[in-house]
Amino acid sequence: MENFVVSARKYRPQGFDEVVGQEHITTTLRNAIDSNQLAQALLFCGPRGVGKTTCARIMARLINGFEENTENNSLNIFELDAASNNSVDDIRNLIDQVRYPPQQGKYKVYIIDEVHMLSTQAFNAFLKTLEEPPPYAIFILATTEKHKVIPTILSRCQIFDFNRIQVSDISDHLMKIAEKEDIKAETEALHLIAQKADGALRDALSIFDLIVTFSNNREVTYQSTIDNLHILDYEYYFKVTDQMLAESHSDLLMTFDEIQRKGFDGHLFISGLASHLRNLLVCRDPRTAELMDVPETARARYSDQAQRASLSFLMTALNLANQCDMQYKASKNQRLHVELCLMKMAHIAHAVSLAANGEVKKKA
Repeated sequence: MENFVVSARKYRPQGFDEVVGQEHITTTLRNAIDSNQLAQALLFCGPRGVGKTTCARIMARLINGFEENTENNSLNIFELDAASNNSVDDIRNLIDQVRYPPQQGKYKVYIIDEVHMLSTQAFNAFLKTLEEPPPYAIFILATTEKHKVIPTILSRCQIFDFNRIQVSDISDHLMKIAEKEDIKAETEALHLIAQKADGALRDALSIFDLIVTFSNNREVTYQSTIDNLHILDYEYYFKVTDQMLAESHSDLLMTFDEIQRKGFDGHLFISGLASHLRNLLVCRDPRTAELMDVPETARARYSDQAQRASLSFLMTALNLANQCDMQYKASKNQRLHVELCLMKMAHIAHAVSLAANGEVKKKA
């Protein structure tokens, strides 16, 4: 049995060209290296799994002229996990190492991950070295919580803010990996994985590995993905909206009962329905259609359903769903709370017509 390597490690970028969704960072770092204008203290900020440590390692290799990731790099690149090495003594040991110039290459690069976990005393012990480091030392600090880093450290660093990676970028990257691994993957499934990852490529790759492991024939299908991740099939949202438009509150209640029997929480359902209604609303205008975070294959269905729903219906239904979402946790009978919301949605058109007739009578 061969040793399995998770995709997050196997496909960790080895160069700036391979980094996904952080072009503003990689372009700046590449230009700084090429023009020899690189700061000696850098702070990489951003959510988890977006490439902070990866970019730090790539940069550390490039400034020393190491094109490949080899064992020789370890002589010049030092990594410290501040989550478990956060005391004054740990920083003092680091400062002692900095005094000695590199044995090979031009620079000694110190990558300090989760730097916000350092104690206040450790930060203070680090200040002088960070402000006036030796010419051969470069410090790259990485953190998911910039606000916890003390201002005196922030003022001494060049700050790079990493973005959450777009769903489209993640799904495209997953498709490339699927092709390399000879895995059949459905576009809708990869889009769903990308959404679930919430902008973190590492999380997306972990979920991708999970779905591939679940499948016996190395396929990533939409059905296997929603089964594994316990995500409600978006077919239900199309079905529920059609039932609203048909003003059939009985069918709505039966569909909601079916969803609950499958083990889905009412809060999850109403939140998903609000997102569906929002997508229907924005896809009515070609300019705002780009705001929809849905697979290309589903856009035609959204457009078709949006054309069959009036603007007043969508606005009112979205407002009702939003109110239900906000009041859900405070409700003592949460099932009835959602059912009442659905019944109101089913009779929006009737309520609007009654209100319009009332206005006419007042004017008369």
